Order: sequence, then structure tokens, then C-alpha cells
Amino acid sequence: MKYIIIGLGNYGHVLAEELSALGHEVIGADISSGRVDSLKDKIATAFVIDATDEQALSVLPLNTVDVVIVAIGENFGASIRVAALLKQRKVKRIYARAIDAVHCSVLQAFGLERILTPEEDAAHGLVRLLEFGADMETFRVDPDYYVVKFTVPEKLVGYCVNELNLDKEFGLKMLALKRAGTLTNSLGISFTEHNVVNEFADNEQIQSGDRLVCYGRYRDFQRFWKAL
Repeated sequence: MKYIIIGLGNYGHVLAEELSALGHEVIGADISSGRVDSLKDKIATAFVIDATDEQALSVLPLNTVDVVIVAIGENFGASIRVAALLKQRKVKRIYARAIDAVHCSVLQAFGLERILTPEEDAAHGLVRLLEFGADMETFRVDPDYYVVKFTVPEKLVGYCVNELNLDKEFGLKMLALKRAGTLTNSLGISFTEHNVVNEFADNEQIQSGDRLVCYGRYRDFQRFWKAL
């Protein structure tokens, strides 16, 4: 896919570098020549422009990419103006970063495809880590229900999958199990890859490093974790 990222500060820089590393074509833009220079060898193209200037913005191929991402955060005015100019140019898919509730509300008024809240997401991730003592990936379905992926606690290693009784005891539905496997690339370097296990034998045992994907109420995840 092709992306334009406007704003190459810490957030935009990492976003551009990671997307490019995954094989996507990334075009970056920032008012700072230093920020552009730090990325010019890592992404397809980078421009030193003031994206709040309508004429300067016209150098970017806005309507020939899949998504335009406004990664500007701290400069509230610049973020809003750039979003407005993109809408004015009828860019179809616009993602924009919001750093607080007011910023988010103003961006929502433009009817953008997605509002990005990295600071809020990072805070939620830290809360999960502090509360459960484990790294978790969560997807919030509604205020009460979540899909959660987590590494199986050591206490459960050796149990059979059908012995967990997550549904009966905690009201959690197990959606998938991801099992780590060690592979070797063409250079002879070993790496770990997790694959989904779709079918379980009656005596299928949980292994160290397995990851469970479950669905249920947040408070039931809390009950489950406290019972360990």
C-alpha cells in the first residue's frame, strides 16, 4: 500500500519507518529538514514542506495513495488546518492523530476515516500491564466486552486445553490459541513465529509461550487473572 505521512516527529518517524520496513511505499513530509533527513534513506520519498500552506501541500500526490496520515500532534492549529485542507482537496482516506479530547472532538467534526490516539492507547496498554502484570493486546468491542490476546501464565502450562473451563468458570470464550514455533531463515538465523492452532486433541496440553485469544467482559478477565 501507499501512504503519505505528514509530520515526522517521534510518532510520525516510527510510523513511517515501520510501514516502510513492512514493504509499504511511504512518502513523508515535515517542515523540519532535520526530521526529513533522518528518514530519507528509510522511506520512498520525503519532502521538506509546510503542509499548512495550500500551495506547498499541492506537491504531494494526495489522491494517488491509499491513506494520508496527519501525524502532527503538539501543534494543534497545524493539525486542524492540514486536516481541513485535505478534506478540501477531497482526499478520501484521512487518518489523523489527536493528543487530547478537545483535539479529537475537532477532528471528528471533519468526518475523517479514523482518529488516532496513540497516547491514550499507550496509557491503556500500561494499565493492562500494571493491573495484570502481563503484556496484553486488547480490542474493545463495547464498554464492557473485550477481545484479549495474552501469553499463557506459567501456572497454566501443562494443563489440557479442555481443562481450562474458561467458559463455565469465568464466562470467557476461547477464540484461538497461538503456538510459538522456531524457524530458520535463509541466512541460518533462528526466529520465533506464532501460528494459530485450530484443532485440539483431547489431551492437548498448554505449552510455555502459548498465547490465548479470548472474548468476554473485562470484569471476567479480572476474575480470571485474580484466580491464578
